[in-house]
Amino acid sequence: MKGITLVLEDSGKFLRLNVHTEQVDSSPDAKQLIQLIKDSEHGKLFVLEDTLVKIQQDIHKAKENNSHREINERVAERRDAEVKFKLLDSDMLAELSLTSACGGANPNYPQLLKMARNADIKRGLSRKRLKIALQLAAIEPPGTQIKEVVAKGLPMRPGRNSRMLPLVPNALERILRPQEISVSRVDMRDLGDVICVKAGTPLLRRTPPSQGRTGFTVRGESLQPTPGEWQPLKPGSGTVVSPDDENLLLAEIAGMPKFNQGDMWVDETFVCKGVNVGTGNVNYDGAVIVNGDVTEKMIITAAGDVTINGFVESAIIQAGGDIIITQGAMGKQSENGRNEYSTKLSAQGSIHVQHGQGLDITCNGNVTVGKQLAHSLIVCRGSVTVGPIDNPNGNLFGCEIQCQGPIQAGTIGAVSGSNLFVDYSEGFNFLVERIDVMDEMLKQIQDNYYRHKGRMEIIKKKRLPSDLARKVNMAVKLYKSEEQLLAWVTKKVEELRKAKEQYQNIIGMSASKKLHAGVIVKLNNRTWKADRDYSRGRVHYFEHQWHFEPK
Repeated sequence: MKGITLVLEDSGKFLRLNVHTEQVDSSPDAKQLIQLIKDSEHGKLFVLEDTLVKIQQDIHKAKENNSHREINERVAERRDAEVKFKLLDSDMLAELSLTSACGGANPNYPQLLKMARNADIKRGLSRKRLKIALQLAAIEPPGTQIKEVVAKGLPMRPGRNSRMLPLVPNALERILRPQEISVSRVDMRDLGDVICVKAGTPLLRRTPPSQGRTGFTVRGESLQPTPGEWQPLKPGSGTVVSPDDENLLLAEIAGMPKFNQGDMWVDETFVCKGVNVGTGNVNYDGAVIVNGDVTEKMIITAAGDVTINGFVESAIIQAGGDIIITQGAMGKQSENGRNEYSTKLSAQGSIHVQHGQGLDITCNGNVTVGKQLAHSLIVCRGSVTVGPIDNPNGNLFGCEIQCQGPIQAGTIGAVSGSNLFVDYSEGFNFLVERIDVMDEMLKQIQDNYYRHKGRMEIIKKKRLPSDLARKVNMAVKLYKSEEQLLAWVTKKVEELRKAKEQYQNIIGMSASKKLHAGVIVKLNNRTWKADRDYSRGRVHYFEHQWHFEPK
């Protein structure tokens, strides 16, 4: 550029710009001057842009006033790379900020490692990440800022509380997991021996709590974990703690063991070869095992599980635990045309039937069917699975279902067009009602809390007579209790809102083979109906609408 020259000082550190204003043809702007430096052999130096802006202004004034002069200023300098380490997240992370050199030198690996140590980074340093940052600094344009997390601490892991490990399976678990013939085959007809234990049989073992894992910060500070705690071993009915091992629970009586949410108990067991007019109805305060069929109009009532190794026809079975029917169950529909069936299965737990038709099923748990379920009424608080648990490939059609979990089967609906109706409204509305109640309670508690908080602040500022101290202390205790109650209710509201969101995510149905026309799924006023046959896929609820997604 005419009238403008670049001269490197003898030290080699600074670049000077020399301008003879009378020789400059026009007034260059700062961008042109910067580009001049970039295009020169000194293009890697750090450009002092503010100085170039001032030179631009001086040239313009000289031209305008015809007061030409020589301008000589430092406009660029050689800079080594700038390195900074920043500790983040309570010293659990260390971030490297490296600005690559402008005509100067980037640090080598030993220098960068030493800088990290000088920044008090003692543990968790990744040598690989340091090398990656140096490689980027070598190839990126001068002055590029590179940020990289180069060190991570290890969070402490709190100790795990002692756990209760059952040593015998529940009857329902045994049914859903047929006995293995070989590594790759199972026998669907061999469901193993009925789970009944003798007195003295080990049932449950309490494992010791763990100490947790010690962590550390990048500074090398140790983070001590909170050890786990011993959970109490509570012997349920029919069980006793071993006299030789305080962590082992034994059967006190012969019967059927049951494990649920950390509790183990043994139900006294009534065993018979069948239930018919010859044996009469069964009403037993324990578990019932029927090694045969249950015939028409018979009734079984049990406080524990009911296991039937046979067939059930037009009978009523009520259980305080699970109901397990290893063969099948069949009932007749009421002649008045209503959805009333002669076989009624009611359980506080879950219900398993190998195959069923014409059933009235009510339970608080899940419904599992081995092969096929047709023309039945199901009301449950869990899921409905037709087919093996790991591959639900059975048939489900002609049913009316109210449940609160996913429905899985191979074929859902039938070619005949018999409707299958699924309603998820009850479980959802129950959650909504609870949220509304808790929201109203939260609002009342918040209003009271903040009103009392304001009054407590006023009391703290006043000098009160000593005879009021006791009353003030009592008021402070009540205020603290109200604060704890507010925190508890707030947490419960958050949990209910998450449960509502989770409910909408899990509901729906999945067909691994086919979904026929006539299938209807409903959540309050949102309804989806299959107007044609679909290949395998799933129906799910998303953004307040039902959707079918092929697999």
